[in-house]
Amino acid sequence: MAVNKVILVGNLGRDPEVRTLPSGDRVVSFSVATTESWRDRNTGERKDRTEWHNVSIFNENLGKVAEQYCRKGSKVYLEGQLQTREYQDKDGVQRKVTDVVLQRFRGELQLLDSKGGGRGEGDYEGGGSYQSSGGGGSSFGRSSPMERTPAERSPAPAGGGRLSDQLDDDIPF
Repeated sequence: MAVNKVILVGNLGRDPEVRTLPSGDRVVSFSVATTESWRDRNTGERKDRTEWHNVSIFNENLGKVAEQYCRKGSKVYLEGQLQTREYQDKDGVQRKVTDVVLQRFRGELQLLDSKGGGRGEGDYEGGGSYQSSGGGGSSFGRSSPMERTPAERSPAPAGGGRLSDQLDDDIPF
């Protein structure tokens, strides 16, 4: 059994770009930076290494989310697959590039930044989660409220306001 799955948590290096293929399908592309930090054992100096990843989204719904809500610097969680493609540059040199691809019926995109980039602005506290799977109408796994059927959506709490204000502090353990 072979598995081709990539999970990235990083920041967008540029605003998403939208292209339309000859077939009419849209592709959303951007780059994501992941940074690893550590302390050098000999000098005690902090060191960083940043890797850049090209991301291409062929999934229509995830592409719309990326186009609307993602901007340069946005923190995202991505699940996709690695794909390597070859092309010829303008000088005729054969090149290879590897992309993280979110396919039409697979992949996940979660926005990790809060709305407006800061906490405490309205009732929006976290990012959104958007995923696409090849399965039928199953509600297994994570999905956004937009993807759930009305029967799966929970009714609004009677008290209104933020969820943290409505939770009972009497924990039985």
